[in-house]
Amino acid sequence: MCGIVGYSGSRQAVEVLIDALKRLEYRGYDSAGIAVCGKELQVHKDKGEIAGLEETLPMLKGTVGISHTRWATCGRPSKNNAHPFVDCRGKFALVHNGIIENHIALRKELQARGHKFTSETDTEVLVHLLEENFKGDTHEALLESLKKVKGTYAVAVIRLGSKEVVAARKENPLVIGLGVGENFVASDVTALLNYTNNVLYMMDGESAVITPGSVKLFNESGGRVEREPTLVSWTVEDAEKGGFDHFMLKEIFEGPSAIHNTLLGNLNEIVTGDSIIDSNFSSVKIIACGSSYHAAMVGKYLIETISSIPTTLEFASEYRYSSGAKEMPLVILVSQSGETADTLAAAREARRRGCQTLAITNVVGSTITREVDEVFYTHAGPEICVAATKTYITQLMALYVLGMRIGHSHGALSHDALRLLRSELRSMPQYVREVLENAAAIEEATDMIVNARDVFFIGRNINYPTVLEGALKLKEISYIHAEGYAAGELKHGPLALLNPDMPVVAVCIRDHTYEKMLANLTEVAARDSPVLAIGYDDDTELSSVANRVIGIPKVKPIFTPVLIAVTLQLLAYYTARRKGCPIDKPRNLAKSVTVE
Repeated sequence: MCGIVGYSGSRQAVEVLIDALKRLEYRGYDSAGIAVCGKELQVHKDKGEIAGLEETLPMLKGTVGISHTRWATCGRPSKNNAHPFVDCRGKFALVHNGIIENHIALRKELQARGHKFTSETDTEVLVHLLEENFKGDTHEALLESLKKVKGTYAVAVIRLGSKEVVAARKENPLVIGLGVGENFVASDVTALLNYTNNVLYMMDGESAVITPGSVKLFNESGGRVEREPTLVSWTVEDAEKGGFDHFMLKEIFEGPSAIHNTLLGNLNEIVTGDSIIDSNFSSVKIIACGSSYHAAMVGKYLIETISSIPTTLEFASEYRYSSGAKEMPLVILVSQSGETADTLAAAREARRRGCQTLAITNVVGSTITREVDEVFYTHAGPEICVAATKTYITQLMALYVLGMRIGHSHGALSHDALRLLRSELRSMPQYVREVLENAAAIEEATDMIVNARDVFFIGRNINYPTVLEGALKLKEISYIHAEGYAAGELKHGPLALLNPDMPVVAVCIRDHTYEKMLANLTEVAARDSPVLAIGYDDDTELSSVANRVIGIPKVKPIFTPVLIAVTLQLLAYYTARRKGCPIDKPRNLAKSVTVE
């Protein structure tokens, strides 16, 4: 969940480390720190934001260093618990992402041998193990130390008197940036774009020794690895706000181009591509977490509608503990980062069970791409805001394309039906632009919810998951308590909570559920709850039962989740902005959830 940056070169390391670390702030954190090798090992760290760390930063001179942002998982946010950690003799500084599961036992052993601990964290045991195992080679000492660790990690280490940054990873991302007379390591390529777009993605179990003039990669057994670098197409400007007040708003408005990039080339593969999904399977299982799970729920509705293939859903965190029925579905795993710990574990379990696996992800080279049989890249570009926006709608695009491929390969879609669906899908960027052009009206509609303590979101069928996502967005960034419900479930308990202070956001589209939804809205209105409805433009019948209506372009009902998702993203954004909330970095949340 946290951010790591390491540097070895000719510049003053502190300038590079702080600048690069700021580009990882979107990942979420509660403390930050930096270590630089000079005449001595210099460490400066504290709880709070990087800006606060900068204000108190002493003169740190040296051309080799590491830095870190921490999100507390073991030990409360504090200066002592912030990274980097230093060994008893002041030779090594170490930063770590992940979880060391056996840290309590290791700490007791180390304390019995005379080691003094300064923090409550699991990470600190690593730097003490490193001190014990060092016999002249930092890389060998780190590998030896990691043999004693149970858990997951991304680690970067520097040693006093050395130009090396030594790194290793297991189930937590690390990427190496290649420069001229300087090299880098970071948790995310976003941190490096100001310096290089030539990168090496470290694979699971690999380690690296990074100096100003070289990068050496090693496999889990310590053997050398040769790999061609990847040229990243993103630019620094892609990761900047571009005149918008927040990254979230910028990324919502990037939706049309993100959809275009997702569809580019993939629509043709519906009928021409070789794929495991052309294989003989009789069911589909979609596995995901968080917003990706809501996209997966939409995927269930559309795959069953388009292809008539039975489709089930499972939370990634629950899949490993399920019974493992004998059926062999195609397993689709959805993760925007490709590093979600629970989803990675689910991918491994699916393959262990003998299932064919396909991942939907935004990040080329991410861990999940090496854990599955096939990958569908969404190509949404970098998303800095913690709350998923454009990555969510591009996941929907991927699921539409996959649903059409499954429907075509199983003979459920006629040529004419496929042609019509593809045509409407190609028009989605323009439809989303029309929603964005209505942003002012959506902002005005926040009057109905901005002062509420609680908000209900209701919908039916394919837009039931859409209202779950809308409720999640509102509570993520505005801190208003919001819950999504299938509208028919209101009378089974939630109706008791309705009152004039409880607004209800309702998705009501003219589909086969329309009459039932109107009846549900009538029930809500009878309890005096204000109704903010989202439906097709010029739906006068809906206007007669709702206090306010936000209109969307008239598309086939199966495609409405995309337009409604963008509408609800804007509604959440403008509400949070009016409340003065920290929109891009909500409290307690992280962009990439790399712990279980």
